Amino acid sequence: MTTRLLAFLLLLLGCVPAAAAAPPLTERDRAEIVAQAADLLERRYVDAAAGARLAAALRAQAPAWDGVADPAAFAAAVTAWLRRASGDGHLGLSHSETPIPERTDGGADFAADMDRWYGPGVNHGVERIERLDGNIMLLELTVFPPAAIGGDVLAAAMNVVAQGEALILDLRRNGGGAETANLVTGYLLGEGGRPLSGRYDRPSDTAHANSSPVWVPGRRFGGDKPLFILTSRRTFSAAEAVAYDLQALGRATIVGEVTGGGAHPYEYRRVHPHFALDLPEGRSVNPITGGNWQGTGVRPDVEVPAAEALDRALQLAREAVARGGDDPTGRSAAGPDPRALPSSAPGR
Repeated sequence: MTTRLLAFLLLLLGCVPAAAAAPPLTERDRAEIVAQAADLLERRYVDAAAGARLAAALRAQAPAWDGVADPAAFAAAVTAWLRRASGDGHLGLSHSETPIPERTDGGADFAADMDRWYGPGVNHGVERIERLDGNIMLLELTVFPPAAIGGDVLAAAMNVVAQGEALILDLRRNGGGAETANLVTGYLLGEGGRPLSGRYDRPSDTAHANSSPVWVPGRRFGGDKPLFILTSRRTFSAAEAVAYDLQALGRATIVGEVTGGGAHPYEYRRVHPHFALDLPEGRSVNPITGGNWQGTGVRPDVEVPAAEALDRALQLAREAVARGGDDPTGRSAAGPDPRALPSSAPGR
């Protein structure tokens, strides 16, 4: 009997072995995860007082999950509780069916998942490029990949839209990602070195400034042509940073809904061979506003339902092109008056 025939007969008889399920969680597993997560919250969460409060509440909450043996269900339940308790959309518990390696710096290595999150299956975040009437370009990005995975694809997309008379950047379904968010910002400014949101890191008690790249591969769209960014409640994290920073610079008109409100960069911290805590350890700080979008989101210049944002932005883009590229908000593409900038930005 051939292997192919045997497989066919087994399929007919319902005898094909099922894929191995993840082993159920034990009481010891749950106790270890909660204990490790609570310890990390106390030591590393961006807000020390909130971290201590969350750690104590998490330990008290643990008995509520005593009957949860399914690993994925446990991760979902803990994540939902952490986000309700903290109001922080980045805080959560991730589960992996395969063991999670631990990096030398204590972080969890999710390299095996990077291709699924950022690879060819999602076209490295480039969902749609379209040239509309009037040479208005539309670019939809659903994620910002790490530069090593998809930086070249993102650069190619930005080179395509550089020829437009105006650009509509659609971030309505973009939940964030990695450092290529800064790369995209570089293409949308006339010069490098413009101030972008930096980061305060609680564990090291250090602040890190950030600015737009001085050089980008290929052609810039530039800092003078009309630019519109579409947002929704789903726009989050690094996607919010792009909208917030370009709005603060007076470079873009934001059209759509108030965004999700996640300005706390996070790290994966291993708390069990199959679980990692998604732990916000830093705070974004914009040097122009002195603040960020945590909990409040980015407020659009033109607030409309997300489903109507493209039509509204297209109308505004056509009007701007007809006027010779004027910003419909009346702001200068060169950015705000430097005299209006705060002398120092809070970060702690």
